[in-house]
Amino acid sequence: MASHYPSVATRSIINNPITIDLRSDTVTQPDQSMREVMAGARVGDDVYGDDPNVNALEHETADLLGKQAGLFLPSGTMSNLTSVLAHCQRGEEVLVGDKYHISCDEAAGAAVLGSVAMHALQTDEFGRFNLEQVEAAIKPNDYHCPITRLLCLENTVGGCVQEQSHIDALVDCAKSHGLATHMDGARLLNAAVAQNLPPARLVESIDTVSLCLSKGLGVPLGSVLLGPSVVIERARRLRKMLGGGMRQAGIIAAAGRYALQHNIGRLAQDHQRTQELATALDGVQGLNFDRARVQTNMLFLQSPQMPALASYLAKRGIAITAIGESARIVLHMQIDNAALQQVVEAIQGFFDRK
Repeated sequence: MASHYPSVATRSIINNPITIDLRSDTVTQPDQSMREVMAGARVGDDVYGDDPNVNALEHETADLLGKQAGLFLPSGTMSNLTSVLAHCQRGEEVLVGDKYHISCDEAAGAAVLGSVAMHALQTDEFGRFNLEQVEAAIKPNDYHCPITRLLCLENTVGGCVQEQSHIDALVDCAKSHGLATHMDGARLLNAAVAQNLPPARLVESIDTVSLCLSKGLGVPLGSVLLGPSVVIERARRLRKMLGGGMRQAGIIAAAGRYALQHNIGRLAQDHQRTQELATALDGVQGLNFDRARVQTNMLFLQSPQMPALASYLAKRGIAITAIGESARIVLHMQIDNAALQQVVEAIQGFFDRK
């Protein structure tokens, strides 16, 4: 599977002036209000447990998602890894979708650092696998097999919302076999906003969930791992082991608290603008996409001319993620109506060329 991130050889090419960055919602930056909150944040040493903003962020996020406790970590990758290691021992196994971030975009950290096996389940174009796949993948009590311990889910997947009834059924299946469950909720709030559901409803049956703050919410870095107190305490020790124990992290945690208070509702704007972009590009000759997959803030394009389109846009200060004949466009808080119109005109202009 091709990565959305540049290779070492091509990273320097991207360091050109970018005025409209559509590569990911990870490129979001703090606005002036968030910067002021960060500048004035009270801080302490989080490893000692006395940073007031970190403590408050962990409690507030736990309340938001209906969990007992939270743990602030530097990244979503470390949050997912810490959760897997908290649930699984060496030689045990995780079931996970083949296109999920844990499976294909986290450098096999669970296997390399935790000796935890990964069993990837084939997903459809919307990021789903079914109950029959889970049942078939759970290993028997046989010395030749790893012990299946954890089911890892993700929401959204490639911008697609995972239907709540299906998530609940997968979790019920896992629990009936004694498996724990983890949700990679990097964009969980996008899924909640898209469905007009309380975030806690999306994970009420899930044991642990990782919530990213550094994507559409605009925080510079950080994720929060939520779950039962006993699992989070184990995860806290693992965080230190992995090098994730931060000191005066309240500067960042204050940004996270601000984002949870002010930036969740505005995710709907990103979804609406993504729909507007899809509508504007629908019918452009030489450009294809699946409208059914345009559900939140991502649009996946297909064209034999994609490399030329990406170069054309780059010369106009517009950055997209293009690999071969495919491209991903992600809308976020830095993309306003004026920027959206520039993108539409540039793409239409490329395909209208004689």
